[in-house]
Amino acid sequence: MDIVTRSDGRRGVEVHGFDPVAATVDDLARLRQHLYHDKIVVLRAQTLAPEQFIALGREFGTPAAYYEPMYHHPEHELIFVSSNRQSEIGQVGVPKTGAFWHSDYQFMPDPFAVTLFYPQRLPSESRGTYFIDMAVAYERLSPRLRDAIEGTYCRHSARRYVKIRPSDVYRPLEDVIAEVERKTPAQRQPTVLTHPVTGERILYVAEAFTYEIEDASGNPLPKSLIDELLSESGQLDPTFEHPNIFLQGYEPGDLVMWDNRTLIHRALHNPTGEPAESFRVTVHDEHPLSAEVYA
Repeated sequence: MDIVTRSDGRRGVEVHGFDPVAATVDDLARLRQHLYHDKIVVLRAQTLAPEQFIALGREFGTPAAYYEPMYHHPEHELIFVSSNRQSEIGQVGVPKTGAFWHSDYQFMPDPFAVTLFYPQRLPSESRGTYFIDMAVAYERLSPRLRDAIEGTYCRHSARRYVKIRPSDVYRPLEDVIAEVERKTPAQRQPTVLTHPVTGERILYVAEAFTYEIEDASGNPLPKSLIDELLSESGQLDPTFEHPNIFLQGYEPGDLVMWDNRTLIHRALHNPTGEPAESFRVTVHDEHPLSAEVYA
């Protein structure tokens, strides 16, 4: 196994010659360290069956099935499928997922720690994911904004981007909205997390899910404060040229893992309609979302 730190301006590390069957305890420990400290780990030239993909996820934590079954792989519920592919049994997974800035499960009580992303079919163009390192975003905030958010909390909800399920057809919209609010009530998290492994301070705000900021007593603060944070971090830049934004491209056989606490991401969708399909396994690790005291 050869781990290469990128030197061409791209983020993270590339791993060549990784075999999940032959990987030692030390190999996996090295990958975990790189995952937390370098944020992105790209395993090149992988050919994993779904069972092997899930097994690899278990080396980084406890995989969890997405809460909506329509995203599940037809034979493996722990695999989330984004796909525009039709099979003999109908639509496989859900097309055009994640076209907004977010962290996986940010709207749930226990957000995921690590995301493993494994493309299965790639279009000829526009294949990749945009990322923003929110620890870097926090470091780049002005002293005024840092002071303004110290000790504050944000509320996160999925309500803006919930997709209509086949079972929702012909249901009153009011009933659908009420079910969304019941199944995924808004969650309150610190505006600034402390990474439990690296100790980095992370701005935990995302365009897709963050809708309110409040002080420690629960008093709402101006919405303009969220807008400033989103703008400063790069999430409101429609050109994707903000210095905080970087693009992770994909080649056949790539398996990409990232630190879901620190990185937010946004899918790059292909406009051609070519067949595209990706598998995702998301895991909880043994650490809390945030820790003020860390090793």
